[in-house]
Amino acid sequence: MNESLQTVFAPANRVSASVIKEQTKHFINNPLISQILNSIPSLVLILNKERQIVHCNSIVKNFIGNADVDSILGMRPGELLNCQHAFDTEGGCGTTEFCRTCGAVNAILNSQLGIPDSQECRIQTKNLEALDLKVYTTPFDIDGQSYTIFAVIDISNEKRRKALERIFFHDILNTVGGLKGVAELLKDAAPEEIIELKNMIVQLSDNLFDQIIAQREFAAAENGDLHLDYSNFNSLDLINEITNVYNSHDVCKNKIITIDPATVDIIMFSDKTLVRRVLGNLLKNALEASVEGDIITIGASLPIPGTIEFWVHNKKFIPRNDQLQIFQRSFSTKGTGRGIGTYSIKLLSEKYLKGRASFTSTPENGTTFFVAYPLYFR
Repeated sequence: MNESLQTVFAPANRVSASVIKEQTKHFINNPLISQILNSIPSLVLILNKERQIVHCNSIVKNFIGNADVDSILGMRPGELLNCQHAFDTEGGCGTTEFCRTCGAVNAILNSQLGIPDSQECRIQTKNLEALDLKVYTTPFDIDGQSYTIFAVIDISNEKRRKALERIFFHDILNTVGGLKGVAELLKDAAPEEIIELKNMIVQLSDNLFDQIIAQREFAAAENGDLHLDYSNFNSLDLINEITNVYNSHDVCKNKIITIDPATVDIIMFSDKTLVRRVLGNLLKNALEASVEGDIITIGASLPIPGTIEFWVHNKKFIPRNDQLQIFQRSFSTKGTGRGIGTYSIKLLSEKYLKGRASFTSTPENGTTFFVAYPLYFR
């Protein structure tokens, strides 16, 4: 057994391949267990006390494709599912700070205490695929040894449906309601009020159009169908454009947006629509996190040659547990049915714009989100 591996959460030690082979025999020599497992229409793993895979059902065999089943024995669930954090440390799945908020690891640990459990688990894979899973763990003993049955159901479609329902039944319905209200006022408006009401209708219509287009872009990005449209544009002009949009947005009421005076004024070559979408999300998130009277600052710099970094700062601190989940698809500090905003920032930036997304957050300095892109997209 390797007991020298470091961890900040679950135990990192693993048993050797020879021990895994002996443990696997408990199951391959018991055809009834395999028959029962194969009758379950979802991915099922048998894990030993070290959380390593010693057996699986036929769904797992379909999941790994042409690979030999023996190749996954000894792995942990996050390694099989290609979780990006499962490869951050030598200890692997379950041993990083991020694993503290992982429903899968916590459910396994509860099972090892003799407590059957079920939890939701959000995984972002190394290739930025987002998985929303429901995991079920059940403890059991065989031949004097303790194991965990680990079953997984993909609930990604359910999460996506709930997010879309919230967007279309809440956000878009609110915009349509505002548009309808202004249109009603227009019917009986005095001549001097008509111009202002017309401008409000134009603004609300623009907001509605932008909300629908944003969802179309996001769906295309997740499906790998998003096509980029490259052009030259000015960094400071783009920031001014976004700032002007949100200065007249409801979310900015009694809040102040400032542009850092040191912001670089430079031409970049990329997809302006996507960069605008990312910066708009950053600014909107910062405004939503702020309270009346707060100042939100946006800016851009050239940290290294050939790279431009945009940033948005607000004074609110994000608790550490929330920080660990901030870029996960279905996680949000704003409640259930949210969680697309920061995930879309990372997805668009890192999968399509050849950039990176990051953030810092401390009680003293508040929160700053950063996105960095090549000045000239290649």
